[in-house]
Amino acid sequence: MNKQLIIIFSLLILAGCKNNNNHIKRIPLAQVGKTVLYADEMPTIIHHGINDSDSLALTQNYINKWARRQLLLEKAEDNITPDLKKEIEKQLEETRSNLLIYQYQRQMIQEKLDTVITDGELENYYAANESSFVLTSNIVKALFIKLPIETPDLNLIRKLARSNDHNDLQKLEALCYQFAEKFDDFSEEWVPMYRLSVELQQNIENEENFLKRTTFFETTDSTSVYLVSIRDYRLRSSLSPYEYVRDDIKRIIWNTRRFEFIQSLENGIYNDALKKDNFKIYK
Repeated sequence: MNKQLIIIFSLLILAGCKNNNNHIKRIPLAQVGKTVLYADEMPTIIHHGINDSDSLALTQNYINKWARRQLLLEKAEDNITPDLKKEIEKQLEETRSNLLIYQYQRQMIQEKLDTVITDGELENYYAANESSFVLTSNIVKALFIKLPIETPDLNLIRKLARSNDHNDLQKLEALCYQFAEKFDDFSEEWVPMYRLSVELQQNIENEENFLKRTTFFETTDSTSVYLVSIRDYRLRSSLSPYEYVRDDIKRIIWNTRRFEFIQSLENGIYNDALKKDNFKIYK
C-alpha cells in the first residue's frame, strides 16, 4: 500500500477523533498557495463496509479534485481582468445582501405571520372573486375501470358501475379489487377531462357534446375493457366548483398575506429609521 496514502488515512482517523480532545492541532492534508485543506474539512466519504484500499482511493481522489479546483481558482484570480473582478465583487455583494434579506424575512414570517386560513376566509374570497375562477377546461367526477377482456361477470360489473347505490358500489369495489387492472374512483373529486382521455388512451372529440350526452361509456382494445361512469361535470367557461379551486384560493390568500406582511415589515423598518434619523438623503 502507498506510504503516503497510509499517512493520509491515519491523519483522517486522528482528525475524526479530535472532537474528543480540543487540544489536538488541525492537521493539514494539502496546500495550494496560501490555501490549506485540513483533515477536519474532509467530507465523510469513508463508510462502513468499504475496505481500506477503497477508502484511501476515495480520499486521494477528493484531495486531487480539491487541488485541481484550487489551482484553477488561483489561475483565474491571477489572470482575470480588473473590470471583471469588480463585476464579480458587485454580484457577490448583491447576492449576499439578497440572501440576508430573504433569510430575515423568512425568519420573521415564521415567527410573526398568522398561518391559519379559515374555511370562512376561503369561502368569502371565492364568493367575492367568482370571475377569477372561470374554468379553462372541462372537469368531471367519474368512475374509471380497466378490466381484462376475459373478466368473468362483466355484465354485473357494468350494472354496478352505472349504479349510485352505496351497497352496489361496495360490491363493485370488491369485484374490481379482484379483477380490475385499474380502478379509479373520482366520484368525490373533480378532475380535468384529459385525465379520462389519458386513462382511455384515446382522444375524446368534442368533449362538451360527449359530457352532455354520456353518463356511461365503454370501449375496448385487443386486451382490455374500459368503463367510465360520469357522475357530474362542469364545462369550460363556467364557474369552477368551490372544492376544485379551494387549494388555489388558499395559496392566493397565503401569498397575499405574506406579501402584505413583508411590505409592513419593510415600512416599519423604514419609518423607524426616519424617526431615529438613521439615514439621510442628500439633495
